[in-house]
Amino acid sequence: MKLLAALWRIVAVVSLAAAAGVAPAQQAYPSKPIRLIIPFPPGGGTDPIARVIGQKLTESWGQPVISDNRPGGNTIIATEAVAKAEPDGYTLLLTPTGTFATAPLLLPAPYDVVRDFAPVAAFAASEWVLVVHLSVPAKTLKEFIAYAKSRPDINYASAGIGNPNHLAGGLLNMLTGSKMLHVPYKGTGPAITDLIGGRVQMHIATPISVAAHIRSGKLRALAVSGKTRSTIVPDVPTFSEAGLSGFDMRVVYGLIAPKGTPPDVLSKLSAEMSKIVGTEEFKTLLAKQGLDPVTAGPSQFADIIKSDITKFANIIKTANIKLENK
Repeated sequence: MKLLAALWRIVAVVSLAAAAGVAPAQQAYPSKPIRLIIPFPPGGGTDPIARVIGQKLTESWGQPVISDNRPGGNTIIATEAVAKAEPDGYTLLLTPTGTFATAPLLLPAPYDVVRDFAPVAAFAASEWVLVVHLSVPAKTLKEFIAYAKSRPDINYASAGIGNPNHLAGGLLNMLTGSKMLHVPYKGTGPAITDLIGGRVQMHIATPISVAAHIRSGKLRALAVSGKTRSTIVPDVPTFSEAGLSGFDMRVVYGLIAPKGTPPDVLSKLSAEMSKIVGTEEFKTLLAKQGLDPVTAGPSQFADIIKSDITKFANIIKTANIKLENK
């Protein structure tokens, strides 16, 4: 009996020692592949960004990063997948804040944007540029506002109901007292095609999507959002320079984790994203996409998201924007 008891004591000591040695390895992050869920179809503008982020994280941490495109449901499908994922830092959402913030404001969503997520880091942003068809007689933003207010039949295109550029047009109506009619399209491409063709008069787009048409003289640009001019269309004045304050609209891209993700994991991810944003390779990639680098950690990114929710909710309510899920 004494021998058996001694053996049990040895087993217990060995087990405790093994557990003590394994625990730190289990807690080390990352110790397995990381999945970046993207709420858009493959081939979009976020894919090359996701690839570079994945490459950089893999180089630093030695773990593969997998891009997982999950389109559908007005981005709700992908976002729900992250909300329900284990909060361990191995499942992240790569998304613009516009669609992330607006989808639950327009459709029933099985998650709460603030309650169910932990912002990690914002890494890029793009402003908006207001472009008009050449038949519009306005050469400045002030002239366009006056023209729009005098013509109740003037309309503007968007990439779809509830799209951020739809809300941008709604904000312009709110700020100026104009009543431009909204014409939704199934994407930016068809909207720009019809704008060039003169079937709609105005569109608010990301600079990269219309810069070539501005340079070729097919479209006229009147103003860009942001505090400074866009590097893509540097000759176009900001809304403030053009005489309209309060047009605070931009697209911010970032990484978002499930709520409950450990703070040290969020900090490690955020710090690594800051390093990636600072590399020339990443800056060059963003410039090709018409994006500016942004460095914002968890708390700063959370503030950006909350600000967008408040702003978009106000526009949606005032403009009585509704969206049916199909």
